Amino acid sequence: MNGRWNFSLKRFWAIAVKEFIQMRRDRLTFGIMVGIPLLQLVFFGYAINSDPKHLPAAIVLADNGPQGRTLLYAIENSGYFEFVREIRTEAEARRALARGQVQFIVNIPENFSRDLLRGQTPAILVEADATDPAATSNAIGALRTVINSALEKDIKGPVDYLAADAPPVELRVHALYNPEAITQYNIVPGLMGVVLTMTMIVITGLAITRESERGTMENLLSMPTRPLEVMIGKIVPYILVGYVQVGLILLAAKLLFEVPMAGSLALLLAVTLVFVAANLAVGLTFSTIAENQLQAVQMSFFFFLPSLLLSGFMFPFRGMPDWAQILGEALPLTHFLRIVRGILLKGNGLADIAPEIWPMALFTAVALAIGVKRFHRTLD
Repeated sequence: MNGRWNFSLKRFWAIAVKEFIQMRRDRLTFGIMVGIPLLQLVFFGYAINSDPKHLPAAIVLADNGPQGRTLLYAIENSGYFEFVREIRTEAEARRALARGQVQFIVNIPENFSRDLLRGQTPAILVEADATDPAATSNAIGALRTVINSALEKDIKGPVDYLAADAPPVELRVHALYNPEAITQYNIVPGLMGVVLTMTMIVITGLAITRESERGTMENLLSMPTRPLEVMIGKIVPYILVGYVQVGLILLAAKLLFEVPMAGSLALLLAVTLVFVAANLAVGLTFSTIAENQLQAVQMSFFFFLPSLLLSGFMFPFRGMPDWAQILGEALPLTHFLRIVRGILLKGNGLADIAPEIWPMALFTAVALAIGVKRFHRTLD
């Protein structure tokens, strides 16, 4: 009786060896166990940056005087701003901000240099896309320091009296779309994309894998259906589930967090269909690769982690290095976050979000084509 409870090193070693052999055979699981820590190490160590610099900015330059040019050079030399274009009208500037083409608009008014030399304290206007407060706060803080020190060399000699009292230039900052820097306005709309990515891929990743494990795949083999028909038939119910999730998140965003909804909800719901289809196509593709439901979940998480870290949901997208931004641009979540924040916070229309729709549609087509091809092999 007592012998049953005696610990045996021989039996222990036999079980341990058996588990090592099983782990070696399950190469996908072993690869994910090694790959996920490596991804976290690379992304958190190299790609994540909470203090983004070289943010794209545009200039509306109505004064070509030397003091105005000096101020622009000082702003760019701060490291936070990179002037990528010159804009002539305020309407064009607002359009560039709304479409996310630039992060800041710096407006040097007419007669800036003349008013400065007359001691009249001219003002410069800086408009910032504040939908993500973390991406603009440090840059605006640095801007105030630059304004106070940029013209020190220009106001010496006959005009040194300008440096005696208050700063010679007034800085006016307009933080657009989220002037109070409320983080919920940025996070809650983004959660719509994160929740859809997590649930759609995991749920559909189990679809065909479950069929195989339960032995019901033979029923599909005997039915006069094509692979595309089976896949679309499995996708449609989950599209409805996705819209239920979207409705709940929008309702909570309005009632609990008072997120402004400046744009068209109908447009948002229409574009959401493309994003949901992209995630469902990925989930079904994973289900044709995985040998069991555990592998399907592991592969889903392997895709979800880069999407979460490289999309701009948790950290400023423009703060990441170029290679990380290229990877992020390939993920549908990156484009959907820009769309949902643009519609809700900026009031963007179809023309403004069109550059973000076609990458999601292309991703959906590629993922669905791969899934159909692999599913066809599964049926064979």
